[in-house]
Amino acid sequence: MAETDFPGWHGTTIIGVRKGGKVVIAGDGQVSLGQTVIKGSARKVRRLSPGGFDVVAGFAGSTADAFTLLERLETKLEATPGQLARASVELAKDWRTDKYLQKLEAMLIVTDGNDLFVITGAGDVLEPEHDVAAIGSGGNFALAAARGLMEADGDAETIARKAMAIAADICVYTNGNLTVEEITGG
Repeated sequence: MAETDFPGWHGTTIIGVRKGGKVVIAGDGQVSLGQTVIKGSARKVRRLSPGGFDVVAGFAGSTADAFTLLERLETKLEATPGQLARASVELAKDWRTDKYLQKLEAMLIVTDGNDLFVITGAGDVLEPEHDVAAIGSGGNFALAAARGLMEADGDAETIARKAMAIAADICVYTNGNLTVEEITGG
């Protein structure tokens, strides 16, 4: 189907901020189809607890694809309890090599409170510089804002909320209806 036949889904901004021993992942609630806002209160940040170890994940992209990836990540975490880096790499390997998974259109930001990763369908597991990661339609706006705020006195949640507010003011596919999850490193 040509891109002109179907306008495509837009409308996610997810940010991860690590500061002061805490990591916050925040995501907006907007889902748009073309120029129309379909939903303003979607929840794109989730707390997972496979094997008794907490992990927070935020996703951008197709919701069904993202849930498929979250389920796969949970399976990998159950097989390697407490090893987010290893589970993330295993997920990225599968995503890159499995013909079914290759068609999935989503990205993830994941954290266990210590590590912070962006996982992509290109087989990447990226640990962000400057303790900030962002994905989605307004991701670059949120990333720039958060990097500018990192030297301020605010904690991880304050920085994430301010950065998301800035992204929502700039990106028409981002709103201010946030889901915020915080996790502390162990």
